[in-house]
Amino acid sequence: MTSNERYEHAVDLLQQLGLKEYEAKCFVVLSRLPKGTAKQISEQSDVPRTRVYDATRVLEARGLVEVQHSSPQYFRAVPIDEAVETLRQQYESRFADLRDAVEGLGESTAEADDTVHEVWSLSGSEGIATRTQQLIDEAEDEIVLIIGTEEVLSEELFEHLSDAAANDISLIIGTLSEGVREAIDQRLDAKVFITGLDWLKAPSNDDENAVIRKETAIGRLLMVDRETIFVSSLDPASGKEQAVFGRGFGNGLVVIVRRLMATGLLASEDPGT
Repeated sequence: MTSNERYEHAVDLLQQLGLKEYEAKCFVVLSRLPKGTAKQISEQSDVPRTRVYDATRVLEARGLVEVQHSSPQYFRAVPIDEAVETLRQQYESRFADLRDAVEGLGESTAEADDTVHEVWSLSGSEGIATRTQQLIDEAEDEIVLIIGTEEVLSEELFEHLSDAAANDISLIIGTLSEGVREAIDQRLDAKVFITGLDWLKAPSNDDENAVIRKETAIGRLLMVDRETIFVSSLDPASGKEQAVFGRGFGNGLVVIVRRLMATGLLASEDPGT
């Protein structure tokens, strides 16, 4: 990554954390200088000089920049570790404020719909990973997880599964390969097996039905307490992950997937593992 690419990446990340473009550019430039005047900042950031003052005023208010009131004025960024911690705290406080605001709205007075036949969808690997972890945390008795691709095996997933095992939740995990099975077996107190669901596996190049099967590649199948189902699929072309979710022992999706997963358990190569 070139210096210019790093600069643009840093500016983009700061914007994602709530800074406006000019504010982000001024901060990144100042982070590379012992101190700087508005003229120097403008020259190195392409931010109009008159806007530099507005941007640094906001940065000062957010605890990211210090100002020396001399003539001319000098500005300097706080140490990067301090800036990251400040931004983290500000971001976390927004999460807390959002939760309080939404919860403060109260529940709707409308009667809740019967969820037996409801199926909901979710897109995006990050959101799907978060939902997976949330459902694992909700488990009271049993978690059955079948892994269709190694990409879903994140450190966060291992942490949540470990916490579940520590809370005496029964863990049953199916994988597609012996290598993945051994890796999971070494890290988790769980029953781990090679799944008998062959249609989860990626097709070989000479498979005539490869295109069709790739369109329905499974990322993860999660069943919690035998009444909550979460299934994700991967688009091999874009890498986009999508998922469907259902609750209720009589939910059609839950019934079907529960039977498929039971088949995988029965057909596993080593069910006693």
